Amino acid sequence: MKTETCRNRWADAKRSRFADLRKLWTAYCEGEEETDEGSIYEYGLAFDYVAPDTFGHQPEGYWRYQISYGGPSEEIRFYSSSAHSTPYRITFVFLDWSDGHERKLVGKDNELAAELWNWFDEGGSTESEFTNSMN
Repeated sequence: MKTETCRNRWADAKRSRFADLRKLWTAYCEGEEETDEGSIYEYGLAFDYVAPDTFGHQPEGYWRYQISYGGPSEEIRFYSSSAHSTPYRITFVFLDWSDGHERKLVGKDNELAAELWNWFDEGGSTESEFTNSMN
């Protein structure tokens, strides 16, 4: 039986993750730090900076909000010229072993991801992770 490609599975994965994120972010913004689904603080696995050329065919650095890891893996990537500037591109990436698909976010998903970027930036994570990766 042939497994679906990441390109074919991308939309369902993105829809599921953003439904979770939207619930947790809304609760956080309303002052509820803990919900039945957990907390925005506990949702992702990591937020870090991936320097250019860390992986083959990756000339551009990006900040990564890693949501899951293994097979499959899911992450939101923020492409920005510096830690404190607005990302010029935000993508959702779905990876499964030797396959992967990355697509730019649009609409409400892009707006939510931009809010998360601002949250990471205001907390000092964007600058800290950039500095750590460059040392």
